[in-house]
Amino acid sequence: MKFLDKLEEWLIASLMGAATLLIFVAVLHRYLSGLPIPGLQDYLITINTSWAQEACIYMFVWMAKFGAAYGVRTGIHVGVDVLINRMNTPWRNKFIIFGLLAGATFTAIIGTLGANFVHHMSQTDQTSADLEIPMWIVYLAVPLGSYLMCFRFLQVLVAFVKTGQLPKHDHSHVEGLESELTEDKGAKA
Repeated sequence: MKFLDKLEEWLIASLMGAATLLIFVAVLHRYLSGLPIPGLQDYLITINTSWAQEACIYMFVWMAKFGAAYGVRTGIHVGVDVLINRMNTPWRNKFIIFGLLAGATFTAIIGTLGANFVHHMSQTDQTSADLEIPMWIVYLAVPLGSYLMCFRFLQVLVAFVKTGQLPKHDHSHVEGLESELTEDKGAKA
């Protein structure tokens, strides 16, 4: 499970970083191409970055699909649970289980419909406009991300049934920070 968690986090972070870098380079290229600097302008005009926008859109789609699964796993999805939290524990637990099962069912249906769509898309020669990659690769984010999200709903459901706890995201927590503070306190003592 740790491998899947790390792979998910690595994929999201890599896509976010690559998209940010690509947008930065494309904007810088566009800006520098407009400057009337002899030689530089002529050279930059020969470099084609028209594909950068399309690539960033696809990266953000993939990042969003896998980020949604990460959100289920870590409990960072926004939820309206004021009424649920006011219920007595047995009713609250039933509604939470129903909600998690509904989320798993919905994402399984979307994943299956997405897989069917990707299969049919792979039978065509349709490619993206600028990158010219097969469109089924672009749309593969839907079934993969949806099935991962379904798995995460089921994972949270099993943990909730065993422990009665839902994942909660602590906004004040910074990954890796507590180990540095602990090491600093140990070094001072």
